[in-house]
Amino acid sequence: MGLVGESGSGKSTLAKAITGLVTPTYGTMILGDTVLPFGSSRSRHHPSRQLVQMVFQDPYSSLNPRHRIGDILTEPLWFYGFVKDPAERTSLAASMLSLVGMQPDAITKYPHQFSGGQRQRIAVARALLARPRFLICDEPTSALDVSIQAEILNLLKELQARFGLTILFISHNLAVVRQMADDTAVLRDGKIEEVNTTEAVYQSPQAEYTKSLLAQTPVMPKSWRQ
Repeated sequence: MGLVGESGSGKSTLAKAITGLVTPTYGTMILGDTVLPFGSSRSRHHPSRQLVQMVFQDPYSSLNPRHRIGDILTEPLWFYGFVKDPAERTSLAASMLSLVGMQPDAITKYPHQFSGGQRQRIAVARALLARPRFLICDEPTSALDVSIQAEILNLLKELQARFGLTILFISHNLAVVRQMADDTAVLRDGKIEEVNTTEAVYQSPQAEYTKSLLAQTPVMPKSWRQ
């Protein structure tokens, strides 16, 4: 599911509400059969903390600079009680690093030793090690060089297919969402203006706001379309 809208439309706020980082004023959020408690009422041990994971926009601030990559990646396995043996946790972390295109020996290093694109791959690995059912990607490529953005987008598509993930992909760029999402919702001032299949939104937009966004959307480079 793609979620698009200009800056300030409420995209990141919605993501933070789903993950429990901010508290909505009213309403209900349900994931499968699980009702998601609001904000601070959702304890760290509530099941939704594991079921819903997030990849943040800024890979430079989303990883603790004082921890080695191995500690960052094995924490979900330890915290959620998936794996008791430390050696097995390390092995799983190394395997996940390989899946996201990183060398397994990265587990011995610190975040500052990697580029922005590499850090975002590590952030994706950390989210997946929590074994989520629902992954929120909040502008995951906007802070990266253009040459790296396509690599991360294609990685997310590969991992979605491999793990059968449900992904909420947030972006202000409809061209990127067109590549990533089956369906798209258009958000403006905290309200949904339009929701449809992505191709329908792109080819036959109904809302004037959607049309204005499309008019400002750059063409996706052919090299990105895989």
